[in-house]
Amino acid sequence: MSIVEDAVRDLVARLAQVALVVAPPVLRIALAVPFFKSGLTKWDGFLSLSPAASYLFEDEFKLHIFGHAYDFPFPAVFAYFDGLAEIVLPVLLILGLATRFSALALLVMTGVIQLVVPEGWANFHLPWAALAVALMALGPGKLSLDHLAALLCRPRVSRGGGQ
Repeated sequence: MSIVEDAVRDLVARLAQVALVVAPPVLRIALAVPFFKSGLTKWDGFLSLSPAASYLFEDEFKLHIFGHAYDFPFPAVFAYFDGLAEIVLPVLLILGLATRFSALALLVMTGVIQLVVPEGWANFHLPWAALAVALMALGPGKLSLDHLAALLCRPRVSRGGGQ
């Protein structure tokens, strides 16, 4: 029976090694896509916010806190930064650059979205939050610019005795 147990342990170890390489980029893409698609709807051109995006933050989006609905403070500023973040952060995630910070920012955005659309928690916000937390915990993975930067910035260790 130990031959079978050893084979199963070896298979599980190999699967874990493959998953550690494959999971982070898949998580990065899964979190990036919905935010990027949303971000594309917010712009009419380079740094030109669409009137629809401004309208949403001024008239439609309300913060639902403790049973009351509140207007966004500075709706034009929120609309602009939201549109910018929904483009820049997913691009950073896809590249695997500043991955943990991008995931944290999208987690915060997800929290704000939860306050705006409270009924979306099960279908959208919970999975987005889980993806963001997983990326913050696992990091960008080996297939990322973060990993490449870490390799390039690692101090060189000389091999040899003495000076």
